Amino acid sequence: MDSLAEQNKLAFMTCIEIAIMRRGNANYHLVMAKLDSLYHCTIIDCYEHPERLRDILKDVYKEAYDSVLDDIGLELDKLVDVEKEIDRFFKIMKS
Repeated sequence: MDSLAEQNKLAFMTCIEIAIMRRGNANYHLVMAKLDSLYHCTIIDCYEHPERLRDILKDVYKEAYDSVLDDIGLELDKLVDVEKEIDRFFKIMKS
């Protein structure tokens, strides 16, 4: 991992993964399994395609989806210099 952009991408997606993990092991594994089975990707791939993660999180968490986004936002607030990426991510996640 050479570039700062790659490091930021990894940190960004790790924060999202941590927020999902904190919501419970079963749902975390369900999200990961759905990403793999439907899109043949991992959570890191959702950096470029957040709509995939959005659709799966809405399906898995249903009415708790907004609170999942709140949890993700709290984790992402720990990062610096990624405001543009956070804005882009939440614009897609809230659509």
